[in-house]
Amino acid sequence: MEKYQTIDFLGEGSFAKVSKAKDLKTGEIVAIKKLKKKYSTWQECVDLREVKSLNKLKQNENIIKLKEMIRTEDLLYLVFEYMEKNLYELMLQNQAKKFSEAQIRYILFQTLQGVTFMHKYGFFHRDLKPENLLVNGDKIKIADFGLAREIRSIPPYTDYVSTRYYRAPECILKSTNYNSPVDIWAIGCIMAELYNFKPIFNGTTEKEVFFKIASLLGSPNINNWPEGMQLAKKCEIKLPICSGMQLNNLVPNASKEAISLLSEMLVWDPNKRSTASKLLQHPFFTNNEIPTSLTDGFGNNSNHNNSINPMDNLGNGNKNDKTFKSFSNANKQNINNSNIFNNSNSNKSKVGNSKNDDDISKMLEDTVGFNKCNLY
Repeated sequence: MEKYQTIDFLGEGSFAKVSKAKDLKTGEIVAIKKLKKKYSTWQECVDLREVKSLNKLKQNENIIKLKEMIRTEDLLYLVFEYMEKNLYELMLQNQAKKFSEAQIRYILFQTLQGVTFMHKYGFFHRDLKPENLLVNGDKIKIADFGLAREIRSIPPYTDYVSTRYYRAPECILKSTNYNSPVDIWAIGCIMAELYNFKPIFNGTTEKEVFFKIASLLGSPNINNWPEGMQLAKKCEIKLPICSGMQLNNLVPNASKEAISLLSEMLVWDPNKRSTASKLLQHPFFTNNEIPTSLTDGFGNNSNHNNSINPMDNLGNGNKNDKTFKSFSNANKQNINNSNIFNNSNSNKSKVGNSKNDDDISKMLEDTVGFNKCNLY
């Protein structure tokens, strides 16, 4: 670690601390993630999911680059390229103006390029959210692969995955054989947030989040999500009765093509959600020019020289990226793994319309754009 000089402390999570540092030989600025767990052998380090996934995905320009690993005194340091900010911080900086749809298209395009490559080469992220989409100038990169899994790995998986606001309904209902569609759901949540500048499924518990999903999509049933009904029955929970609503009422500033794209991601049944590669072929991208930067070409549909093909460069490495900021400490919500079921409650199968349920329905009714939900 003598080759690096620490410049600033960037943040700390449950498993690591991240600092900004300078390579004393080259002058390059990097981000160094110091893991809190101790590793007695080098093989343990190499076998980490985050390391394995990043090494296999390093050729894509929309996935963060792991530059090197350093193990000293049983402590592991991961050295990354440094990025200026994350997407959440970018939204904070633009609260007054918000994003144009062209900017949103640009951000989603780069994100889906990275996710398409990730899924193509056998990994799904499991924790996509604005804080894990890093921004440096005009480049968007996916970071924090600590929860990444191989698509072909054998379930069961942990039932706790992703930050609550972006958690797919199958994960809320404790499925243990979920897969890459959880990433598609998260991107749908992020897309809506890029328009509204606030999470659409924000809630202090998983139950609140689930009720908000139901109030938007309508109640899950045997026709639109048979597996979900089985999961709910297995967990002995009461599902909400909701009529659902039109997506354009919740995201009023989105175009018809944007609403169509969103509707292919926010789907109860994970098997019916679109794939990242198919989403890149959606008219939201193919019928509109995609600017090559976050600032150029917005609103100029005649500028064909400043656009890119949605399927180009899926495997091209980025030769000039030299900066990275990961694992921001600027969290807009607690990552609370509150269950929507209480295993210690002997009356859990008799949920009924309790005061707590009424409070949730009242909360949903008071939320702009959401309908009231009751319980079966």
